[in-house]
Amino acid sequence: MGLNVNLCGIELSNPVIPASGTFGYGYEFAELYDINELGTFSFKGTTKEPRFGNPTPRIAECPGGMINAVGLQNPGVEKVIAEELPKLKKCFHKPVMANVSGFSVEEYTYTCAKLDKEEQVGWLEVNVSCPNVHGGGMSFGTSPEAAAEVTRAVKAVTTKPVIIKLSPNVTDIVTIAKACEEAGADGISLINTMLGMRIDLNKRKPIIANTMGGYSGPGVFPVAVRMVYQVAQAVNIPVIGMGGVSSAEDVVEMMMAGATAVQIGAANLVNPCICRDIVRDLPRVMEKYRIENLQDIIGGVNHG
Repeated sequence: MGLNVNLCGIELSNPVIPASGTFGYGYEFAELYDINELGTFSFKGTTKEPRFGNPTPRIAECPGGMINAVGLQNPGVEKVIAEELPKLKKCFHKPVMANVSGFSVEEYTYTCAKLDKEEQVGWLEVNVSCPNVHGGGMSFGTSPEAAAEVTRAVKAVTTKPVIIKLSPNVTDIVTIAKACEEAGADGISLINTMLGMRIDLNKRKPIIANTMGGYSGPGVFPVAVRMVYQVAQAVNIPVIGMGGVSSAEDVVEMMMAGATAVQIGAANLVNPCICRDIVRDLPRVMEKYRIENLQDIIGGVNHG
């Protein structure tokens, strides 16, 4: 059985990728199992400067998932390169996906240029869901022009495949994905979290200190499948699907919708071994649905 897929010219032994922000820098999970069983993983969102993150509480449970407003807590790109990547190299022997965030185009280009030089980095996953501090606070990913501007700027300073991670909190995801493709993106990641909110009935105030946060988990899966399908139909570059994926069946469904590889996020916080378990379960699901090679089912949903 063929579990391998090709993502932007790099071969993966399987399409399963833990999503950024749910897998740290990898070595924490390597204490639980051999993380080389994974296709790859996307490490914690990294910014130019260290970030402490948002005030607590910043996690709220909800039906079908959770809301988080962690706020990109990370030690900053210099420390990631000096301390985190050497630790990772000891336990992970495949190319890793570097997830990059920024609050201005200059921050994106600075961080991406630094990580692009790291041997272990295979892809740059650029999260354009951050507030644009020079653009009134709206996230780069909500405007085709702003998303394209980040894409062009990052491509100008890097040599490795650039995958743009899009926000679902938009009216027309396809227009934004196409703008990124035209600006030179090598792939598209979607979806990031949806905007959500919970209220504490006793205190009559929002549970999350930030008021709102990113909703993720099984509840967003149908929305994610729909957006992956729409974007995969519209672009000619690989799509990485994510959003509520928590089983091998979900991985196959995402791939049929058009995803070349599939990321798993919130489920890692429920079961830290979920990605390993899904990789091991894929052959059973492939046999059940008479799938010889996963590569063959990408975008293979039948119409009518």
